[in-house]
Amino acid sequence: MGKYDLVVLFGGRSAEHDVSCVSARHVLSAADLERYEIIPVGIDRDGNWSLSTSAVQALENGDLPEALDPSGSNWDPLPELKRLSQSGSVVVFPLLHGPLGEDGTVQGLLEVADVPYVGSGVLSSSLAMDKLVAKDILNHHGIRQARHRGFHSDDLPVRGSEGADALYSSLLEDLGPKVFVKPANLGSSIGVSVASDVAELENALGVAASYDEWILVEEAISGREIELAVLGDRVPQVSGPGEIRPGAEFYDYADKYEDGSAELIDDPDLDSEVVVSLQQNAAKAFTVLRCSGMARVDFFVSENDEIILNEVNTIPGFTPISMYPRLWEKSGLSYSDLIDRLVDLGLQRYARKRHKTIR
Repeated sequence: MGKYDLVVLFGGRSAEHDVSCVSARHVLSAADLERYEIIPVGIDRDGNWSLSTSAVQALENGDLPEALDPSGSNWDPLPELKRLSQSGSVVVFPLLHGPLGEDGTVQGLLEVADVPYVGSGVLSSSLAMDKLVAKDILNHHGIRQARHRGFHSDDLPVRGSEGADALYSSLLEDLGPKVFVKPANLGSSIGVSVASDVAELENALGVAASYDEWILVEEAISGREIELAVLGDRVPQVSGPGEIRPGAEFYDYADKYEDGSAELIDDPDLDSEVVVSLQQNAAKAFTVLRCSGMARVDFFVSENDEIILNEVNTIPGFTPISMYPRLWEKSGLSYSDLIDRLVDLGLQRYARKRHKTIR
């Protein structure tokens, strides 16, 4: 077979638009041009799909711009994908972080278009994206997590009311003295706040509610932040651990993508028994949520070596210094080879599923 048409989707309508563009830029620069005919498709903040003119021109010149522009000529996804699928040699690599990209919506479109794609399917993408639902499922399977409460924004009391003070005081008493407040369906630490009194908690809930209708409040865990990369399908491989040492109070958006003050350690000092337990829990979380292709699984490890799962990310950051590709590089799998492996896994999953569903 000749080259595959590799459709790289980036941008998107979520608050993680810029992060997606950074990830995609590096995938475009590292993909094997002898194996792939790259089709860079950007989705702008209004949801318009376009063949990225700047990326196409840069690829033709053997270079890439410092930032990807999602604008260009109109690219209507369903007919374009169906047209490409007729060749039998198309694969889609979604690098869309957050809602309307990582949550099963785009994966559903790709299923309808009948094209293979990199990463988890509709169900696992939506489960992992919703932190509250994921916690319920992982808890059912005995995976330890931080104590937490979930709320719909409609159920929050009016700011400043007697009911509000009572609720927020009870949350701090139950989960505190310090809590994290997060939008349930967002990543990259966007909309995340720390609160240690009623006023801070009320404000944090308002911030989270501006990003998502479902809100997660959880206890602040004192421990090391450890991440593992998972690759595969039914029997996944798990990398060694990496550690994040935040430069701020927690590993926030600026720490991840702007000032770069966090320290990323790809060979942390952990007992071998702890490493094995982390790997077992990462693989279990991956399979319980029915993930496929890739995921980054994040943990806390306490001073007593207790392991607490934080979250599962089905489309992790994909720059060369991001923890996911960095951990596989440490394991001997180069960035370019990692892309090939993910494409192969997507093709295998598509062939297996098509065999079961098409008569």
